Amino acid sequence: MSGILYFVPTPIGNLEDMTFRAVKVLKEVDYILCEDTRTSGFLLKHYEISKPLKSYHLHNEHNMTEKVINDLENGQTIAIITDAGTPGISDPGYLLAKACADKNVEMICLPGATAFVPALVVSGLPNHDFYFAGFLPQKKGRQTKLKQLAEEKKTIILYESPHKINTTLEQIKEFFGAETKVSLSREISKKFEETKRGTINELIDFSKSKTLKGEIVLVVNNS
Repeated sequence: MSGILYFVPTPIGNLEDMTFRAVKVLKEVDYILCEDTRTSGFLLKHYEISKPLKSYHLHNEHNMTEKVINDLENGQTIAIITDAGTPGISDPGYLLAKACADKNVEMICLPGATAFVPALVVSGLPNHDFYFAGFLPQKKGRQTKLKQLAEEKKTIILYESPHKINTTLEQIKEFFGAETKVSLSREISKKFEETKRGTINELIDFSKSKTLKGEIVLVVNNS
C-alpha cells in the first residue's frame, strides 16, 4: 500500500503562522523534503521536530522526484515544505504533484500561508475574479506576458523581488495604462509589513522614494 505525500505550508514571516496540524504532520512523516536544510532546520528546531531532511529544490527536483515516488509507493509517508509559503505556488512542488497524480499516489495539501491571499484581501481591489501570474519571466517573454495580462479583464496578482520592482511598475504603467490602480504589499506577516495602495504613478513615486526590502506582491486592478 502506497504512502501519502503531504504538502505542508510554512510561515512566510511570523513563526506563529504555523498551524497545529502542520506541526503534527511534520512530526509523524518518515522524512521531509525541503528547499534549504538550514532554513528548514531552524523552523523544525523551533517546533521540536526531529525528522530527516532531504533537499528538494529547483536544481535537483527532476532527479529527486523518481526516488520520492519510489519511497511513496513503498509505503513511506513524506512531507514537502519550502522556505516559506505553500509548496508548488511559485516554489518547487509541481513536478512531484504531477508525478503523484500520474502514479495515483495519494496527496494531501494542508491549508496555510500563501503570500498572495492576504495581499489580495487587503488590496481593496476586486477579488471575485483574479489571475495569479506569479513571477514574470526574467527576460525572454516578459513583454509578451505583460501584453497577455493586460488583456485579462481580471485583477492580476504578481510576485516581484525588490531589485526589479521599479522596472516592473514602469512596465505595468506602459502596458496597463497610467490610470491603473495597484496595491503593493511587502514583508507580509513580518514586523515591517506594509501595504501601499494608489494609482500606478503613485506607486512608482512611492517605490522610488525608498529602498523596498522583502518579497513583494502586486495586485493590479484590470477588471
